[in-house]
Amino acid sequence: MPSQPQPRTILHVDMDAFFASVEQRDNPELRGKPIIVGGSGPRGVAAAASYEARVFGVRSAMPTREALRRCPELICVPGRMDVYQQVSKQVFAIFHEFTPDVQGISVDEAFLDVTGCMRLYGSAMSIAEKLKKRINDETQLTASVGIAPNKLVAKIASDLEKPDGIVEITQAELPERLDNLPVRVIPGIGKVTLPKLTKLNIHTMRDLRLANESKLRNVFGKFTQRMQEKAAGIDFREVGEASVDKSISHEITFDENIGDVALLLRHLQRLNDKTATRLRSMKFQAGTIQLKLRLPDFQTFTRQMSLQPATDDSQLLFNAAKRILEKWFMEKPNTQLRLIGMGVSKLSENTQMGLFDQPVEEPVDLKTKPQRPKNLDKTMDAIQEKFGKQAIKHGQAVNLSYTERETNKIEKD
Repeated sequence: MPSQPQPRTILHVDMDAFFASVEQRDNPELRGKPIIVGGSGPRGVAAAASYEARVFGVRSAMPTREALRRCPELICVPGRMDVYQQVSKQVFAIFHEFTPDVQGISVDEAFLDVTGCMRLYGSAMSIAEKLKKRINDETQLTASVGIAPNKLVAKIASDLEKPDGIVEITQAELPERLDNLPVRVIPGIGKVTLPKLTKLNIHTMRDLRLANESKLRNVFGKFTQRMQEKAAGIDFREVGEASVDKSISHEITFDENIGDVALLLRHLQRLNDKTATRLRSMKFQAGTIQLKLRLPDFQTFTRQMSLQPATDDSQLLFNAAKRILEKWFMEKPNTQLRLIGMGVSKLSENTQMGLFDQPVEEPVDLKTKPQRPKNLDKTMDAIQEKFGKQAIKHGQAVNLSYTERETNKIEKD
């Protein structure tokens, strides 16, 4: 087993019910009330739930219909991604004032390595308290912080006293502080794995840590040793500033099923614009493009295509996505969709599998395609940066009815 080069002090900072809290901050009438951020239509999904809503069992990713069944007084609020991203920039700017070693996991959470900063700012607890105060002073929002010797335990700790909590777990307190926690707190153990562990009478991290390895192989396979290390609070991953996204994707759930290819292409144009804009803002190019197509019975198909060379050009990406969609409809005519998603992967120099883990089809040689001037992309990016994402769109992407879910996928262990 590898040894960690030197002791580290890691913070995991997680904004509390971020999207919902921003909405309650900006609208006093929503404060203290159960709300979700997301679509209110028949196929709407909760992107976030306030703590008042969570009391009723409402959670993010829950269909709005189910959320309303659990909490009839629930208030559905449309999302404002532009606002959330702006607040996120404020929060991350505060992180960087304390340490250069920041790894963003999403718009509302990050790991901070403060090992080298404690001489300047005091103990890890002191830093956490100062961070929380700065965040609250500047954004009027709360955050929960976990402090630990590694990323895994810091993330577990940040969830223990939400909202607005600070939990520190030192190296000397392992495994005492972890042993009685349920195994579901370990990243990688979810709805599929948990019932299998229950059948083996494994309920706590101690149960998993001490379990016979051979018993676990049917559950975890080649990852058995790693999962038992997690149960012991062992993690040697470093906090890295270069938290390169493995993929970027957006998807739309339609209010009604759609079989009209022309209308689907309008929706695809909107997805494409958001994806390409995000690519350029991150200064990445995509080497692979993927489409996700879901039927009314929830059967899901994925198709992807390699791009040569990699690109961030909106028109080139749309041409490739259009080609994939039209080819799929030639194979499956008269088909209706309830959801369409677009993703890009193989960003920059990365060579990992794509978002939907499908074999790559024939590559599209973009060198043979007429390259349009990039001035249009630059102009649209500049207008959206100054006036917001809704300030300018392609004409065919306006006046569309849908429920949209944004995913910015980052590899997590």
